[in-house]
Amino acid sequence: MLVKDRMTANPYCISKDTSISAALDLMAERDFHRIPVAAGQELVGLVTEGTIAENTPSKATSLSVYELNYLLAKSTVESVMIKDVVTIHPDALLEEAAVLMRQHDIGCLVVTEGRKVVGIITQNDIFEAFIDLLGYYEEGSRYVIAVEDKPGVLADLTGLFFDEMAQITNLAVYRKDAQTDVVIRARGVAPEVMKKLLNDHGYQVTSVLTRCDK
Repeated sequence: MLVKDRMTANPYCISKDTSISAALDLMAERDFHRIPVAAGQELVGLVTEGTIAENTPSKATSLSVYELNYLLAKSTVESVMIKDVVTIHPDALLEEAAVLMRQHDIGCLVVTEGRKVVGIITQNDIFEAFIDLLGYYEEGSRYVIAVEDKPGVLADLTGLFFDEMAQITNLAVYRKDAQTDVVIRARGVAPEVMKKLLNDHGYQVTSVLTRCDK
């Protein structure tokens, strides 16, 4: 899966001359938490709720509400924006986006082609992709099967589901220390029938979870 498959394409951008108060109003109105700052289509920065909070006086200061509002209206996002923005290409793997976010301890990446802003991808987008990959919202049953990590195991397992004319909708493999689990979500077969078949072929089914509706 690529970044372009999960990003928000053509995100709303603001100029560096936009006032902080206008940026805050826009975030509130559109439920944004961050907005790319661009000159034309070229990325020049990123403004977030966090950067604004870190770089503007809090309500605990001696400034009056009117003075604070005046300051926010006169100050531009250029004074508080992140200038060294971490970016990623739309054709990068989704895993690369997740690794970059972890490495830099950030919640989003601006997606660029050259310096042109073409999208934005957030932690929530990564989470949603993870949920989709595991098929959480798919109908059917989710089987967790402990296996010996050797060639041919997946072919054998999927063959057993095929023998029952079950449709496999999602498949993942987890390796931790000496244990390997295969997670298969399938429909078209009764879970008790499939579990017995797997057990009869020497597989340990550690969990079966059935979801009947989306």
